[in-house]
Amino acid sequence: MVTNPQNGSDPARLGPAGREESWRRFGDETFDLVVIGGGVVGAGTALDAATRGLRVALVEARDLASGTSSRSSKLFHGGLRYLEQLEFGLVREALHERELMLTKIAPHLVKPVSFLYPLTHRIWERPYTAAGLLMYDTMGGARSVPGQKHLTRAGALRMVPALKRSALIGGIRYYDAQSDDARHTMTVARTAAHYGAVVRTSTQVVGFLREADRISGVRVRDVEDGRETEIHAGAVVNCTGVWTDELQRLSGGRGRFRVRASKGVHIVVPRDRIVSESGMILRTEKSVLFVIPWRNHWIVGTTDTDWNLDLAHPAATKHDIDYLLEHVNSVLATPLTHDDIEGVYAGLRPLLAGESEETSKLSREHAVARVAPGLVAIAGGKYTTYRVMAADAVDAAVVDLPGRPPSSITDKVPLLGADGYHALVNQADHLAAEHGLHPYRVRHLLDRYGSLVHEVLALAADRPELLKPIESAPDYLGVEVVYAASHEGALHLEDVLARRTRISIEYAHRGVDCAEQVAQLVAGVLGWSEETTKREVEVYRARVEAERDSQLQPTDESADALRAAAPEARAGLIEPVS
Repeated sequence: MVTNPQNGSDPARLGPAGREESWRRFGDETFDLVVIGGGVVGAGTALDAATRGLRVALVEARDLASGTSSRSSKLFHGGLRYLEQLEFGLVREALHERELMLTKIAPHLVKPVSFLYPLTHRIWERPYTAAGLLMYDTMGGARSVPGQKHLTRAGALRMVPALKRSALIGGIRYYDAQSDDARHTMTVARTAAHYGAVVRTSTQVVGFLREADRISGVRVRDVEDGRETEIHAGAVVNCTGVWTDELQRLSGGRGRFRVRASKGVHIVVPRDRIVSESGMILRTEKSVLFVIPWRNHWIVGTTDTDWNLDLAHPAATKHDIDYLLEHVNSVLATPLTHDDIEGVYAGLRPLLAGESEETSKLSREHAVARVAPGLVAIAGGKYTTYRVMAADAVDAAVVDLPGRPPSSITDKVPLLGADGYHALVNQADHLAAEHGLHPYRVRHLLDRYGSLVHEVLALAADRPELLKPIESAPDYLGVEVVYAASHEGALHLEDVLARRTRISIEYAHRGVDCAEQVAQLVAGVLGWSEETTKREVEVYRARVEAERDSQLQPTDESADALRAAAPEARAGLIEPVS
């Protein structure tokens, strides 16, 4: 579905005006599919189904990408370590998806990134690693990133001067790809809306509808105002990641698989703390550690530990942070300290439960199950393969629908902002001059919005002050905050600071210093009263304080207790959340 010529409304605009219309449609229409979960798999499933011509509703209890899909390592990668686990099919599939993202589906959002693999053993390690990387370079078919490059110790140290000389005997550089995961997920959801899916956040599933022995829809609650309604559908797809088991219990059926949550913690440090032209991948005793370039920062991660506490707000502990510092400092000439850390985030991987006690050894393959007539669940997998997971989920769900819908075509569907992106990059200087911006700033905008940049900048046509940077977060313009609320579905201050922008992890103040200014900009779009604006700022500050306090705790239990005590931005959520 494209712009409606009668009223000029764009269904891809996830703004406040569309929420009431979506609610009305939920109650009035019958859908082919209801997708539960606004992470990347749920958004991808909605897009896959909508582009097959199905009528789709997507509901998310919190915000788009508010769980795992905003807390990843920000990589589109094949998973080099999975080669050692002999998961060749997974690696091949992921590398193929990486290539699609880079070239066709999301070139504005997904970019190549280089990594140095330091070699530490003589004789055997270089040929062994080179053979693995040769497979990695060729398994996915065509590729748009350079192949591996071998370096002597001197060459590797020139590329990464931050390394201790004793930390390596040589190195191999290879390429993968990276993306802002939260922005990518939100763009997938908006693209689904563009093709007709009804996408609504702050909409919690509180029950399932039944006709005889089959699931025929869901009962949902608007967590902003407490209203409830029913959505009738031919089939329901559970794409809730680490909440899969909870939704399964709510449906009253037994699941075909269990999902196990594994906590992964990352820290963010300023770019000048590690002098390097490339990211790094380091082996640890259990897995690997990435040092990933991220704009003016480095992301260092990740940990891999079982998590059995609050699924919505996994907490990083001092132990987690010390683990990351210890491992990265083992190779750095100038060690990082706690004072260098700008941001910390913790996410949960939804792993398929296996017999092994070590989560890092659990398979990252995904599983799809038709749990009951009219109900499909999908879990496992990895961010990179979300599109394949989505296609498999829809294939399983259409069994319950009349007729035979077409096969998946999302390998041919660019995300919003992709069309025209490359031409605009070439025209960045002209665009910058037209709007009185530095060309660097325009290129930054293009890598966040692609060809939607015109839509963003149009909001400043009568308000030139919106083209000024946020005072305490100058990487972002005021107009981006306004656009987050008017077009990208942000309903709370947290949505803007943590996901539409990444201010919450990119600045040492974690968003506190600009919370007031950002809230005032959002208030103008969402119609917040002075009291609501004040409450949003207070709730966000309490969240940051709770996260900081939890990161000083020695155990998961003590950290979780502090983090869970912070107030929810969406106070109307019913726990356990689905």
